[in-house]
Amino acid sequence: MIGGLVGLLIALLIVYLIFRFLKNPIYIIANSIAGIIIFVILNFFFGLGIPINIFSVGIVAVGGILGVLLVLLIHFLGLGF
Repeated sequence: MIGGLVGLLIALLIVYLIFRFLKNPIYIIANSIAGIIIFVILNFFFGLGIPINIFSVGIVAVGGILGVLLVLLIHFLGLGF
């Protein structure tokens, strides 16, 4: 019960943040570019070994900085990439 409420609150927060960013497309473009730059820097200079393919770059391009965190989480948990 508590877990469901916490999940619902997190989902509502994410939806609010997405709508807030959609008001100004410059934020979306800047976030995507920053995410891709951070992804490349982390991967090449720190040797994380995350393959750069259409899926990882797609997640980073859509999610921006949060997309980088998601790809890192998926990679370190061994779920993909």
